[in-house]
Amino acid sequence: MSEPIVTVDELRKRYDGAPTDAVKGISFSIDEGEVFGLLGPNGAGKTTTIGVLTTRVLGTGGTVVVDGFDVSRDATSVKQRIAVVPQRPNLDRSLTALENLTFHAAYFGFSRRARKERAEQLLEAFGLGGRGNERVNNYSGGMAQRLMIARALMHRPRVLFLDEPTTGLDPQARLFLWDQIEELRDAGTTILLTTHDMVEAERLCHRIAIVDHGERIALDTPRGLRQLLPSSGGLEVIADHGDGPSGADGNAEGGAPGADALIATLRAALEPLGDAELDEVDDGRVRVRLFGNAAPGAVASAVEGAGALLISLRRLEGTLEDVFVHLTGRDLR
Repeated sequence: MSEPIVTVDELRKRYDGAPTDAVKGISFSIDEGEVFGLLGPNGAGKTTTIGVLTTRVLGTGGTVVVDGFDVSRDATSVKQRIAVVPQRPNLDRSLTALENLTFHAAYFGFSRRARKERAEQLLEAFGLGGRGNERVNNYSGGMAQRLMIARALMHRPRVLFLDEPTTGLDPQARLFLWDQIEELRDAGTTILLTTHDMVEAERLCHRIAIVDHGERIALDTPRGLRQLLPSSGGLEVIADHGDGPSGADGNAEGGAPGADALIATLRAALEPLGDAELDEVDDGRVRVRLFGNAAPGAVASAVEGAGALLISLRRLEGTLEDVFVHLTGRDLR
């Protein structure tokens, strides 16, 4: 198995005059080709952590290695292998899009021909083909964000850092960028993503680390993190009218029993198995959300024993946002 492309081992950082460490021994690694999410509330330590990984901040303890180079000992080599897309636009708005890209590539020693070819390729890939000669000052926020990612990719970095890349974008621009990030992921680009958008993190990331108060408090796949919820276990049942006890409460016209009767019957049958929420869906069918650790087989038997027809049964899972709030609390930072 190959070595991780990024290794963070017991990273610590204390700023001058601060009574405690801003980062308190955080450790994680990122495999080549992985999209790794780093999540946390404001002030949790993730910005400082990213600062150390990208050589902007000097750690006070631990080690960070990026593509084989220690960030504290060989920052120049690290900078040649990474690219950062900050949350706030930092393009030169007096230049054209093409000039922004080619000037960036020139810093990395690309020939004039190579940087122009690379720039035109990336402009096309990010939906900016034919607009390379426009000044960036005329670009919308979404276009500017796409251009920043294109600029970051000009020198083919080994690791791409994306800091809340879709903040403030409209839905169309956000979805377009998600598609582009997924294409980069599928092509094997290693990405470290910070975001407050839990849907974004769940869609894009292979694994996610959650930090708070300077410590790493969780690290797993999105699905694995959802298992940390104390009430993540649960089942959703869709049931219809059957031939059993609920049939005694038919409607006035002699048709199928009403939803209220079915709800009452299912509540009596299922509440011994856990906390149940019941409501009517379409065509008189009833949806039951049963929270707890009841076995699917027991639930199915209870529904059928109540004379109802089991239409579907699936497991309930909490969201990544539920996990985040559960681990970091609801208090404002």
